[in-house]
Amino acid sequence: MSSSDIEDIISKLTLSEKIKLLTGLGWWHTEPIPSAGIPSMRFSDGPNGIRGTRFFNGVPSNCFPSSTGLAASFDLELAREVGEALGEEARAKGILVQPREGEVSERALREIYLKPFQIAIKESNPWALMTAYNRVNGVHVSEDSRLVDGILRKEWGFQGMVMSDWIGVYSTVESIKAGVDLEMPGPSVMRGRAVERAVIAQKLFPADIDARVRKILGLLKHARESGIPFDGPEEPLDTPATRAILRKAAAESVVLLKNEKGLLPLGEQVRKIAVIGPNAKVAVTSGGGSARLRSTYTVSPLEGIVEAAKKTGAEVTYALGTSSYRQLPVLNPYISKADGGPGMDIDFWNDEPSADFLALQPEFTGQFKGPTWTTSTLNTECIMFDGIVDCWMRFTCTFTPDESGDWEFELNLAGRGNLFVDGKLILDLSTNPPKGESFFELGTASVRAVVQGLKKDQAYRLELRLSSVEFVGRGPPIQCWGGIRLSAIHKTDPEEGIKKAAQLAKESDVAIVVVGLNHDWETEGHDRADLELPGLTNRLVSEVLKANPATVVVNQSGSAVTMPWAKEASALVQAFYGGNELGNGLADVLFGRVNPSAKLPLTFPARLEDVPSYASFGDRVQEHGKVLYNEGVFVGYRGYEIKNVQPLFSFGFGLSYSTFQYDNLEVTAPTPEGSFNISFKITNTSNIAGKEVSQIYVSDPESSLPRPRKELKGFAKTELKAGETKRVQITLDREALGFYDDRQARWVAEKGIFRVSVGQSSDKIVLEGEAKLEERIVWTGL
Repeated sequence: MSSSDIEDIISKLTLSEKIKLLTGLGWWHTEPIPSAGIPSMRFSDGPNGIRGTRFFNGVPSNCFPSSTGLAASFDLELAREVGEALGEEARAKGILVQPREGEVSERALREIYLKPFQIAIKESNPWALMTAYNRVNGVHVSEDSRLVDGILRKEWGFQGMVMSDWIGVYSTVESIKAGVDLEMPGPSVMRGRAVERAVIAQKLFPADIDARVRKILGLLKHARESGIPFDGPEEPLDTPATRAILRKAAAESVVLLKNEKGLLPLGEQVRKIAVIGPNAKVAVTSGGGSARLRSTYTVSPLEGIVEAAKKTGAEVTYALGTSSYRQLPVLNPYISKADGGPGMDIDFWNDEPSADFLALQPEFTGQFKGPTWTTSTLNTECIMFDGIVDCWMRFTCTFTPDESGDWEFELNLAGRGNLFVDGKLILDLSTNPPKGESFFELGTASVRAVVQGLKKDQAYRLELRLSSVEFVGRGPPIQCWGGIRLSAIHKTDPEEGIKKAAQLAKESDVAIVVVGLNHDWETEGHDRADLELPGLTNRLVSEVLKANPATVVVNQSGSAVTMPWAKEASALVQAFYGGNELGNGLADVLFGRVNPSAKLPLTFPARLEDVPSYASFGDRVQEHGKVLYNEGVFVGYRGYEIKNVQPLFSFGFGLSYSTFQYDNLEVTAPTPEGSFNISFKITNTSNIAGKEVSQIYVSDPESSLPRPRKELKGFAKTELKAGETKRVQITLDREALGFYDDRQARWVAEKGIFRVSVGQSSDKIVLEGEAKLEERIVWTGL
């Protein structure tokens, strides 16, 4: 399809057909116009994988490390490999586009918040972008013509299509005039007939509609050129090559923060290993919300450590210690269907199967008419966004606990329902169910109950009956036809759990404590209230460290947490959310199969009050829904340095089993256009091969505007054999020297002497030099 073909199609489309193209078809497709040869394009989401088009029982997907984890690798080649793997999975699922998300001063907006998008436009020229939900300086992004049409299209020259984030369009005329081509998902809320009315009223004109259709057809042109079938089946992609990339990415995202006594890597002298903690036995592959996927498979830290220990002959024991769940963990590992396979069976009825379907009967009878449809699922957390209509559902399975004792069950629903265990009512959410925040705030609050005296390895029948009829939480813009989250945990005394874990650590050569957050705490649409680890986690870590100083603490989170026990820990690892292979990737680092080389892509503060944005954090300062980004350009490490606050772990920090030495820095004079080269030598001074991330910081001591003490402008990852020396060269351009002058509405690099620093982290500078810019440079756009 050429540009002339696009114009020919536009000339032949009716106004109604053009307007139809401006809105999605359901959650994941665009509207087709078969008479004009325009097929439906398929989209998907997932920031660390390709979900596909189904929330309920979707096609399994590969979950890669979280963005912070992948960023920690500082490995551009690995990022490319992950991107290609995501592309192959998108191709396997027939996905043509995978969108990704992204009161502030103009300078901070330009230098900090728009800069990543500017780089993406300049370097990769994507086919499509997505507008955010929020307002910027009082205007929703989806109707901000200055951002979408002015900066993105005219200043940066972006030629692709712009779609809204899902349900992120709040206007008709304004969003179209701003340059938002496609409203997602469908059916339309703000377009459709409303656009026709706006054209009649001459608030919009046919040329406005043509401009939006032109971009959608341009995306269609790229989609056709990709060779991906428009209506192909969704297939999972689970190959040895993909598993190898997943494992490599997981290992390369692990940051070694402390190794003071050389406890790591674990050698053959370690004969007994205690694995402890709430994040050890469960594979926390990602954050919550849209980041979560139905993984093709998962490897927990415990599983990875057990497998690695087999090669050294070490014995591995496990203790939970304490739980850290905001909600209890789902029952997936403990349930089986009627045929013995994993999961639970689901019966669906279009009509109520009996008059007492939701009755609080004391014993299970099961006298229901035959179901309209049956299926099964592997997950006791199901959301019916798709493939379901008004109906009654019954979920049944066999629950087999792995520990004897009391078990606490938890349930929340989108709809009304009841949970029975061996025919006895345990949880009632059919009688005036309380409103909660589950299922995008459409569901009930969670209710809990304890079932006493369950026996290990004994089978118990679970039955959950749910009605989505008269579901008051349903309605535009989100349609939810029902959902369940059924979970449980073996109930233990918290003090006894910590005591048992400490004793196990004491009896072992090495203890590995795996703690952190999970998708309950780090999820879409919610900010964390603090930087603390949940529950009694800190107590657990402290007691295990007291019991056995030979303890490796592994923290798993997508963002910073405070660590009041950090000084006592001699070995500390930050694992982030490592995707499918997080367990094997972590074990590869702990046992020395992989020499760690990752560095922190964010600062870990010692306390919340030290964070540069603290003064503007929380509900107490969000008057009338406005948040002031008062730290300006001094975000992250820039803010800690300007305030002279020492963080717990600095930006760019990370250790290796190797050691490195830097020398012989050379900096060339910038050209009139602002390009200059930095080169230096690195030597691996250890007896083990490793990789080193070198960071280039630039500062302007005599700027006419306040600037950070230094700013990261480049980096390089160098692989070195034991004793090997290499010269590293990095080329920077005017972007490394300039700042945004909002008075002139231009980028400026002022003439003068710039300091060039080479660091192993933001607070460990090993080489310094200078670059002198002879004449001032001014520019706009890319």
